[in-house]
Amino acid sequence: QVQLVESGGGLVQPGGSLRLSCAASGSIFSINTMGWYRQAPGGQRDLVASITGGGSTNYADSVKGRFTISRDNAKNTVYLQVNSLKPEDTAIYYCNARMTTLPDGTVYTYWGQGTQVTVST
Repeated sequence: QVQLVESGGGLVQPGGSLRLSCAASGSIFSINTMGWYRQAPGGQRDLVASITGGGSTNYADSVKGRFTISRDNAKNTVYLQVNSLKPEDTAIYYCNARMTTLPDGTVYTYWGQGTQVTVST
């Protein structure tokens, strides 16, 4: 069984920072693209940032220059450093990962359970 577990969310004041982590575990053969999405109340789940196995990154325009995605392949973990936070960044942040799993090589995109980020005074 494969799972993704996020951590690092919380309540932060405008202008503050957080570091979100998402660790994959289980019967994993390989991990391709990993990403972070967010969903605000009443909104849809939108891409925030993604990173390929080779390290190429992609960001939503709204977070460019403020958020940084990275990964540690040895730990099967993806990170999202979020700086200069704004109230409109308030959302549940979800990670996902496109993985090839054992024993039969199934390729599937897995999702974490989400971590709440609230930006408020």
